[in-house]
Amino acid sequence: MQRYVIILNPVAGKGNALKRRPEIEDFFRKHKLVYEIILTEHPGHGILLAEQYGTRSGTVVIAAGGDGTSNEVINGLMHAAAKTENKTPVFGVLAVGRGNDFAYGANIPAELGKDLLRIKDGKAVSMDVGEVRGGDYPDGRFFGNGVGIGFDTLVGLAAAKMNHIRGGFAYTLGALKTLIEYPEAPEIKITCGEKSFFISPALVSVMNGRRMGGSFFMAPHAEMDDGLFDICMTRQGKRRQLLAAMIDYGKGEQEKRQDTVTARAAHVEIEALSGSLAVHADGETICEAGERLEIINHQHALKIIEV
Repeated sequence: MQRYVIILNPVAGKGNALKRRPEIEDFFRKHKLVYEIILTEHPGHGILLAEQYGTRSGTVVIAAGGDGTSNEVINGLMHAAAKTENKTPVFGVLAVGRGNDFAYGANIPAELGKDLLRIKDGKAVSMDVGEVRGGDYPDGRFFGNGVGIGFDTLVGLAAAKMNHIRGGFAYTLGALKTLIEYPEAPEIKITCGEKSFFISPALVSVMNGRRMGGSFFMAPHAEMDDGLFDICMTRQGKRRQLLAAMIDYGKGEQEKRQDTVTARAAHVEIEALSGSLAVHADGETICEAGERLEIINHQHALKIIEV
């Protein structure tokens, strides 16, 4: 008999996730499904839980929260997969967090009723998982949505401090704050497959999904099962140029810009030739002043329940 283990982050969405627990329980009881809800107790707890339950046959692990919760479950399931031969873990997502960018890229609606029906009736499809090595994680940290470098990371750090503001608006305000401060961009060498670029970028995005910050489409055409990252780089310019670029990112039209370069690759290496790298993966800080990164696409590493 199939069993569902729901890893729920009680602080996701500023506590909204915990408020949805009765609705989740009612659904599973109504449909006579075998389930267990486990609340995370501290950062990283979701990794341990997903690793523990991901090795159990017939178990679907569900991340109930936002991007951080999904990221922890993905990391735990990747650890579980390494322990279990010939098994690809299956997981689901209940998008009850704040940003839900990973869910957007995975074609999962941020509507709990639809999400629950999808968990019950949907099919498991293959999904790529990214891995970033460097900074505070020399042995690697997995991600489902994407890696942001430079402006994007600084914006995320600013948005995280806005405790009373939710969703994409916090990210927009964080972007405006960072734009005013306007830190100097590092000079980097970025190698995407067989191509190398020398650039001083305001931001670099290496995407498995399509969106970051709730409203910025860093890779509007990305697919999560094609074995490739969509990479986007915008050069440092004047403030008004970056502000215009932000508007274009909001519409997913940055490819038309002369100061923006795009590429696709399964393997990316980044080296800071001057300055340093501020990096996040799915909103989790990888480093604030790193020097080198390696980013790897693990094609079809997991399965996710979709409609």
